[in-house]
Amino acid sequence: MEIMEHYLYTKEHEWINIEDNIGTVGITDYAQNALGDITYVELPQVDQEVEQFEQFVSVESVKAASDIFCPMSGRVMEVNTKLEDQPGSINKDCYDKGWIAKIEIKDADEAAHLMSAEDYRNYLESLGQ
Repeated sequence: MEIMEHYLYTKEHEWINIEDNIGTVGITDYAQNALGDITYVELPQVDQEVEQFEQFVSVESVKAASDIFCPMSGRVMEVNTKLEDQPGSINKDCYDKGWIAKIEIKDADEAAHLMSAEDYRNYLESLGQ
């Protein structure tokens, strides 16, 4: 299971990669594997305000529909429109081609509520993964 070292993670298996106050958000390798083949992604709207840990995206797969929660508060600046036609990109490459949205971070201090790669790895182990 791939875990990117410099990303931050949630207990709901979302990731955020922060560069210059912009956070790229997606779901983890664990999450995409658990969901199975992803068939649809309901993307957020550009300029939408999002709050930390609130639902902002829905993903449907052959197994289930799942809500995706935003790791940090902010404003959606960009969405990965390629997912509209190729939602399976998340299964193939959840950290690069399968990112969901980029947000302008409102409160950098919220990062303290997220897990480092090591913490996330330990969390998965505690779940028996």
